[in-house]
Amino acid sequence: MAKIAIFGANGTVGSRIVDEALDRGHHVTAVVRDPSKYTKSAERLTVVTGDVLDPSSVASVAEGQDVVVSAVGGGNGPGHLAVIRPSAESLIEGLRMSGDPAPRLIAVGGAGSLRTPPGSLVCDAEGLPEDLLQTMHAHGDALDFYRTVSDVKWTNFSPATSFAPGERTGTYRTAQDDLVVDEDGNSDISTEDYAVALIDEIETPQHIGERFTAGY
Repeated sequence: MAKIAIFGANGTVGSRIVDEALDRGHHVTAVVRDPSKYTKSAERLTVVTGDVLDPSSVASVAEGQDVVVSAVGGGNGPGHLAVIRPSAESLIEGLRMSGDPAPRLIAVGGAGSLRTPPGSLVCDAEGLPEDLLQTMHAHGDALDFYRTVSDVKWTNFSPATSFAPGERTGTYRTAQDDLVVDEDGNSDISTEDYAVALIDEIETPQHIGERFTAGY
């Protein structure tokens, strides 16, 4: 079983990743700013204080781990735009400090830079709200940074365009840079099945040094 540290473990996406990892028997370190506010308790779960924007904190958390997961920036809370690219830079710097070999990194990404079936990018669609467009560009900037990194094993995992809590079906389809859509052109995945796909990627690595996506 893997040792997995998860930044943003108390968020909508991070909490599902924690649950999926624990359910499969992995050892999880939940990394949060204030452990006193983290109420989940389980076997094989450790809760620690950590700051994804502090490389020394990342390095400390990463020590002894097999995989570091960043679920930071996956939501739409106040200030989330300001941490997406900087957290990517801090994670890589911290993992470089953590030892040799460094743990693998899997980061929650965005859907904006995925290609749609007509060939345009999701972020090129007309009428997108400005705040959503800014989030898409921030995730795109983080992905651009990851693609410059060759000395740390990283994976950027983009969700479908419709991405919210729902049912865990255990089924999904993957692609690399193309949006996964169904026969009606819809692009959906629940946060629960996103977590399934992420833990599958930890257990059976397929996308080291690249971005991938998943949907139904």
